[in-house]
Amino acid sequence: MVTEGTRRADVKAGIEVKVELTEDKRTGRLTEGRVQEVLTTSPNHPHGIKVRLENGLVGRIKQII
Repeated sequence: MVTEGTRRADVKAGIEVKVELTEDKRTGRLTEGRVQEVLTTSPNHPHGIKVRLENGLVGRIKQII
């Protein structure tokens, strides 16, 4: 099941996601990884919840795998 990552309640540490990194905004390239930490504090965000992946990269969730 693939869902959007705009609701903070759907995001937990350890889940597999595809994020859009800040430097990839213009290209639309997505990076896969596991969530280490949720950075967005609001319950919803229209562009995706911002997270830190286990490899240290930070981006906004576009898909929850």
